[in-house]
Amino acid sequence: MADAIHAELKFQKLDLGLILSEVPAAVAGVFTTNKVAAAPIDLDKAVVAGGVAQAIIVNSAIANAVTGDEGNTNAKKTQRLLAEKFDLNPSHVAVCSTGVIGKQLPMDKIALGISKLSAENGHANGFAEAILTTDLVTKEVTYEVEIAGKTVTVAGVCKGSGMIHPNMATMLGFITTDAKIAQPLLQNMLSEIIETTFNQITVDGDTSTNDTVLVMANGQADNSEILVDTADYDTFKAVLAIVCQDLAKKIAADGEGATKLIEVNVTGAPDELSARLIAKQIVGSSLVKTAIFGADPNWGRVISAIGQVAPFEVPDIELEIQGDLVLLHSTPVDFDQAELSEKLKEKVVVIDADLNNGTQTGTAWGCDLTYKYVEINALYHS
Repeated sequence: MADAIHAELKFQKLDLGLILSEVPAAVAGVFTTNKVAAAPIDLDKAVVAGGVAQAIIVNSAIANAVTGDEGNTNAKKTQRLLAEKFDLNPSHVAVCSTGVIGKQLPMDKIALGISKLSAENGHANGFAEAILTTDLVTKEVTYEVEIAGKTVTVAGVCKGSGMIHPNMATMLGFITTDAKIAQPLLQNMLSEIIETTFNQITVDGDTSTNDTVLVMANGQADNSEILVDTADYDTFKAVLAIVCQDLAKKIAADGEGATKLIEVNVTGAPDELSARLIAKQIVGSSLVKTAIFGADPNWGRVISAIGQVAPFEVPDIELEIQGDLVLLHSTPVDFDQAELSEKLKEKVVVIDADLNNGTQTGTAWGCDLTYKYVEINALYHS
């Protein structure tokens, strides 16, 4: 179940959310690579290391990052207060925060808010709203799949809009499932999937202090345990990957000030890592992002982005933008610039680059860079 309340951390908006499992669940997690990590990160790493979680509590408005010993104490106190409220093992409670860096949590408000959270008839639909900061929309997805004759549900919710450049993105992501799977296998699966989903999005090239993705699997579907190298494993991994990809794309589309989702597909690379690196470089290029915002079919910016990071020679590139061929064998092709410019005004812009140097592929997602992005971040703290 889930619940959310207004703990007065933000003005008249939901700002404290809860996810609670009926029973202890296997938990997997992946966290920010930022060396200045927020107080909840170490706490949640310990929860994941223990392999079991039953609850996740999240506050928005305040990141509890760069807050010293007091911040660490407040994260642990939040964990303890929630455990006491619902009679849980404190080590089974994950704590997440998002918002302004450098401010201490008002623990009186946090404590009062926790006391109001409910395990019954909670504001379940409000959780996705309670975790937002500069996001314009909530981000949720749910899939069902049959495993060993049982219907298994995999649901995800996330937040993220700015400071998005993984590994990982500036984001919080929470995925719950009633599948039965051992924690080590779930962790390995998530770590693999992250590389081609959340770690392939970028908005602004900045990595946050609080990035966290957690997956809880409580086994309540009563399926036979999912084991490696089985059809059930492949099925579950595929649906978990779809959930992660859908959430990642929702974050990219809701980038601060964004008007368009950009998808870059790279093919013909000698290895997958290079393909993903090049795709991410294109979608993260400020010059590419501003050209897309201005509906300018300036393919030279794409080629420049490829050349910056390609670890091999790229003399034979085929490039399409919105399905229009603009480059063949690294030679310009005549195209209707006015027509392509109109296509670049669409909500989703797709760039396809074939490097003709192998069989591996990679995809990345991002958004355009707009005047609104500057406005939002110029005024974020004030």
